[in-house]
Amino acid sequence: MRTKIFIDGSEGTTGLRIHERFAGREDIEILPISQELRKDVNERKKLINSADIVFLCLPDAAAKESVGLVENEKVRVIDTSTAHRTEAGWAYGFPELSSGHRQAVVKGKRVAIPGCHATGFISLVYPLVAEGVLGKDYPFSAFSLTGYSGGGKKMIAQYEGTGKRSPELDAPREYALSQNHKHLKEMKEVAGLARKPLFSPIVADYYSGMVVSVPVYADFLKKNAALDELRAFYREYYKGQKFIKVMEAGAEEKLEGGMMAGNCCSGWDGLKIYVTGNEERMVLTAHFDNLGKGASGAAVQCLNLMMGCEEDKGLNL
Repeated sequence: MRTKIFIDGSEGTTGLRIHERFAGREDIEILPISQELRKDVNERKKLINSADIVFLCLPDAAAKESVGLVENEKVRVIDTSTAHRTEAGWAYGFPELSSGHRQAVVKGKRVAIPGCHATGFISLVYPLVAEGVLGKDYPFSAFSLTGYSGGGKKMIAQYEGTGKRSPELDAPREYALSQNHKHLKEMKEVAGLARKPLFSPIVADYYSGMVVSVPVYADFLKKNAALDELRAFYREYYKGQKFIKVMEAGAEEKLEGGMMAGNCCSGWDGLKIYVTGNEERMVLTAHFDNLGKGASGAAVQCLNLMMGCEEDKGLNL
């Protein structure tokens, strides 16, 4: 019997990418909604309660409304919005973080998919704090370079529109200057930090791909202080995880010009971790696709776990 799937918000960037990843899958039946009824509450409610698993690819307020439409207790929900990532009763959809996170996804009725920036930051910081390599009171900071697809349809149209284009779009642009980015709450709470990190996201003129970098001072590390030891720590922590690849020493030198381009992982659903720097100052970097492991790829990974099939089914690794 095929699993019935309804994508609420199927016309958005994440919804479309999820739908693409179901191409050729015979174990899934997509419940369609006609274009003219996409925003009709009654039609959406009917489809939500007819599905086995519902994807929410909506703004936060709309996602909360959709959850309120669930009356069938057998319906399971995967939410890609910010709305429920730190809410009680919701599994955080990053199964590689711990066996507890994985089991919460496998058994969960409500699963929240991490934010793209948060995915990179938490992949690097959660293991350090969980294993006592750095204290939860360490003053973390991060830079995150992303393609414009992360800004949704409005930003995509801004970069790809046919009208007169602002010259400012030709240069990388730092944003969320007030230090109130919507991913900060989950970055702090999921990673178990005492304070929100200082966070500087940057959007550039390419479609998708992301580089999240977390600088650390070696003398603050409580153990595994050397570069090789820290690489070995991540390799052991993520041992056996299909979606996370810890890069060998010197891997960054093999990149084009020794530079890490934001779009190199575009179209890939995994995440690479680099440990670079020197014995005094290190940079921990997560390299992935904001539309892959940072959004729709992660959502389909969680779906696969919930369905009990191969974790990477329909995904590009």
